[in-house]
This record gives sequence, structure tokens and C-alpha cells, in this order.
Amino acid sequence: MTLITADFILTCNEHFEIIEEGAVLFDAQILEVGKASILKEKHPTVTCIETPKNSVLLPGLINSHVHLEFSANQSMLHYGDFIPWLQSVIAHRDELSALATTELITCKLTEMLKSGTTSLGAISSFGADLEACVNAPQRVVYFNEVLGSVPSAVDVMYNDFRGRLEASKEFTCKHFIPAISVHSPYSTHPILAKKALKLAEDEDCVVSTHFMESQAERAWIDEGSGDFQTFFTAFNPHAKPMCTSLEYLALFENNATLFTHGVQASKEELETISKQNATLTHCPVSNRLLGVGKLDVERVENEKIKLTLGTDGLSSNISLSLWDEMRSALMMHTNMELNALARTLLQSVTCNAAHALKLPCGALKEGLASDMIVVTLPQSCELSTLPLHLILHTHTTHLTFIDGKQPC
Repeated sequence: MTLITADFILTCNEHFEIIEEGAVLFDAQILEVGKASILKEKHPTVTCIETPKNSVLLPGLINSHVHLEFSANQSMLHYGDFIPWLQSVIAHRDELSALATTELITCKLTEMLKSGTTSLGAISSFGADLEACVNAPQRVVYFNEVLGSVPSAVDVMYNDFRGRLEASKEFTCKHFIPAISVHSPYSTHPILAKKALKLAEDEDCVVSTHFMESQAERAWIDEGSGDFQTFFTAFNPHAKPMCTSLEYLALFENNATLFTHGVQASKEELETISKQNATLTHCPVSNRLLGVGKLDVERVENEKIKLTLGTDGLSSNISLSLWDEMRSALMMHTNMELNALARTLLQSVTCNAAHALKLPCGALKEGLASDMIVVTLPQSCELSTLPLHLILHTHTTHLTFIDGKQPC
């Protein structure tokens, strides 16, 4: 057993409790959380870690949605509008895939760990990131993605997806959890989606999907018009939407699902997501760079949908740090009170994300895994402003623990 103390314990529990001059007793799991003076007196012989002045102990961060296979991109792609970006991804896909070696992806995972990300939901389109994710020190929920809109190719696409899923399942352990991703309503035929989602239900897999990310997607699904009409016509002059938005959402009613983006989602669609007890993953930097609009976080909260946060991939971001992502969200959502928004964002990368990904961590609470980070503030601050200053000033961790051990 080990006792670690800090000036502040940010529990990220359901009450967002903050303990001044606190401590956590832990081994692989958290054993006790409370005042340092009380726990020291109660456990006088345990090893004690004293942290620096202005230290904050909180759960390890959880990135709910990241595409590691595009980690080689820096300046190849077109930003500002979704369809030109998508076209540039297609044009440079082979080059970027060749550059995204296991060594490069491993480097990005290491950078994520240094910034405090101890768990992630990795969206894998091709399986090129499998080796790096299997060997990562973090907990990885590995979403094997399925997509394909041509009915005659459903069996071929499903078999390819199933092969990647089975390959990932060979490495299943408490730190590597295979899961399933259905790409989007505009790219995945309902027959293909149903087959993948039935498999997810049978095997109790967490599911992820992109939903209502852009104005182009909204116009295409609703009316079969807009930029996607021109895009799809180049491949199939008879292309049309494969389902309505509500029909697509209904496919997921039996699955634990993370819906990603939702920037253009309607009130009725958000109500449906809420009724399914699903979560919504916000990727603010990606949304800004692709010009798709801004998620209405207050509306999501009003619908009682749990919010998680993701960096998306480096195809639509310049950083995989959740601190950078939270800072961007603070600046983007100018209509929200800063301190309340800071608390929402910290919950989105801790307890909410753990709930969505079905991970045994995400809060400093007895019985949960000892996935914890220590960060330090440059100066003292008031308790009420701690979450905000934590986001504003943190870049890397002072200490990191996963299952109670410091990763190499």
C-alpha cells in the first residue's frame, strides 16, 4: 500500500468533490480517499509520497475518440470546410498511412501519456495502429471500424472488418479491450451496420459512431442534397441517402454507444440519444478546423446526455493533449460561465469517459483502479477556481500512475 498526499484532491466523483490537504491510499486499486492528516494517523507505517507545493491529484485523463492512424499529418490536409478536407484525406491517405509507422504512433501515445492521458478510445480504420495500441502503457479501448455504402460489397466489407476485430481480440486483456465502430450514417450501409451492431451486442462491445458532424451530412441525410450530393455523384450517379437520421439512431438502441460530434444534431435526435443512455463525444478543435460549427454544450446538458471529450486525430488537430483540447473548448464556448464549463470539461475526460468506455477508473473513489495523475499549479488559487486554473496552466504531469504503478 502507498499513501500519496496533495494540496488538492480532485476526485471527479458524482459530486465533483475537492478535498484540500488530502490523500489517497492505494495499491492497484484505490483503498481510501480523505484528509491527509487522518489517513496518515490511520496508516502510520505505509510508504508515503509527498507531492510539491500547489499540487493537484486527480484521475488519469481519458481521450474518448482519437484516430492514431493519421498521426503523420502536419500540413498536408485542407482545413476550413468538411468536404474539401475529406477530399484531401482521400488524396493523401496512402502517403499518410505509409508515414504512420508503429514507431510514430508509439511516440504519439508516449506524448499523450506525458500530458496525463492514461486511457483512450482508439478508432482504427485499417488495423495499422494495432501493434502500438497493444503495447501502449495506457488502457486502450480499440474500436475496429466498419464502413461501406455499396450493397453488393457488404459481405466483403463485413469480412474485412470481422478479420480485423478477430485479430485484435487475440490481445484482449484489462488494458486492451476490442470494441466496434460504425463510421457514420452517410458511409455505412444499414445492413452492414446492423451486422456489426448485432455482433457488438452479442459480445458486449462498446460502440462508437460519427453522427451529424457537418452541414454537408445534415443536408445529405435530410434531403439528399448539398456538398455530399456532388461528392457521392462522382462515385455513383444514382447515390442517395441510405436511411434517415432517426432510423440510423434506432440501429444503436441495444448498444452502449458513444456518438461523436453531434454538432448538427436536432433536438429530436439529442432526445433519442438521451433515451438510449448514450454519450456524446465533443471534438472542439476538429470541429473548428473543419468548419462544421460549434456543439451546443448547454443543450446537450439540458437533455441530460453525458459529455465526453476527444481530440479526434492529427488529420484534424495539431495536438493529442486533452489539456490543449479543454483549453480550446474554454475559448470556443463563450456563452458558458467559465468555472462551470471547466468542471464540465474535467468530468468529460474523467468520470463521464470512464462510464462511456466501461472502464474501471475515471474517479478517485474507493474500489476503482488507481489511474491517477499529479499536476502542479504555478501559484496557489481559490478552491472555486481550481478546475479553471488547472485547465489553463497544465501541460504535463508531475507523476502518473496506472493500476497504482508508474509506467516506464
